[in-house]
Amino acid sequence: MNRKAIIFGIKSTKLSNEEKKLFLKSKPWGIILFSRNIRSLEQLKSLVKSIKNLFKDKNYPIMVDQEGGKVSRLNQILDFSCFSQTYFSNLYLKNKKEFMLHYNVYINTVSSILNYVGININATPVMDVKYKSGHNVIGSRSFSYNTYLVKKLGSITIKLYKKNKIATVIKHIPGHGLSNVDSHKNLPVIKELKKKLMRNDFNAFKSSKSIFAMTSHGLYKSIDSKNAATHSKILINSIVRKYIGFNGILISDDINMKALQLSLKENSIRALKAGCNLVLHCNGKINEMKKLAKYIPVIDKFTKKKTSQFYKFLG
Repeated sequence: MNRKAIIFGIKSTKLSNEEKKLFLKSKPWGIILFSRNIRSLEQLKSLVKSIKNLFKDKNYPIMVDQEGGKVSRLNQILDFSCFSQTYFSNLYLKNKKEFMLHYNVYINTVSSILNYVGININATPVMDVKYKSGHNVIGSRSFSYNTYLVKKLGSITIKLYKKNKIATVIKHIPGHGLSNVDSHKNLPVIKELKKKLMRNDFNAFKSSKSIFAMTSHGLYKSIDSKNAATHSKILINSIVRKYIGFNGILISDDINMKALQLSLKENSIRALKAGCNLVLHCNGKINEMKKLAKYIPVIDKFTKKKTSQFYKFLG
C-alpha cells in the first residue's frame, strides 16, 4: 500500500482526465468531497464509483464533511441545515429518550445516503467545547459549553456511525472552541493555561473510539508558543497522543488555510514531521496537487497498519 500521505479534493461533479492521470500516478491516500462535487444522489454515486474504479478498490477512502447544521455537504440531496450539533444537544437536555429516537433517525438517514453512494468516512463529530468568547466559526457546530456533554454526545455519534460502517473524524483536536479568530483566515492564539485546557477542551477528546481525528490550526501558547497544533511536535506527542490517548490516524485540517502561514509545501512537510499521518488539501486545484504530489512521502508503517484496520472495520 504505497499511497501518498495526502487526501485530495476534486474540482467538479466528475473526475477530469487530468485528475485521473494525476491520481493514478501519485496515489493519494484518499479523496474528500464538498458541496461543489454534489449535484444529486445518482450523480454522487456515479462519481464515487468512478473514483473507486480508478483505484480498483471498493474500500478506497472517500470522505465528506456532513456535520449537520451549517456544515452540510449533502444539502442538494436532503436539507440537513437545521440539524446542528447544538440542536441535538438541546434535545438531549430536554428529553434523553426523545433525543435518542431523533438522533438515531438522523444518523441512520445520513448513513444510508453515504452507504448508498459509497462514501465511508464522515468528518464528524465536532468535539470542540463552545465558549461565549470563542469565534462563531464553531458556534452551533459544537454540542455544548459543557465538556461532559460534548464527550457524551460525541461518543454516541461515533457509536451510531460505527453501526452503519461509517468511520468518523473527531475534530478539531485538541480543541478549537477558544479560538478568537477563524482559522480559515488567521492564526487563532489560545492563551488559556494548560491546566484548564486539559480539564476542559482536551478532556472532551479523551478516550474517543474514533478511527480518525483532525487537527486544529490553533496556537496553544501555554504549550507551544511557536507552532499551531498541526505543526507542533510537542502538542501532538504530549497532548494528542499521550494525554488524550488518541491512537488512530491523525489528519491535518486543510493545509491551505491562512492560519498556517508558510508555503503549501512547507505547511505539508511540517505537518507530517510534527506527527500528522495525513495532510488534507481541499480546493481541488490541479496545479497545487501536482506540486504536492512531488513532495509528499508515502504513508508510514503506522498509517499502513491503521489503514488495514479501517478496511477491516468496513468489512
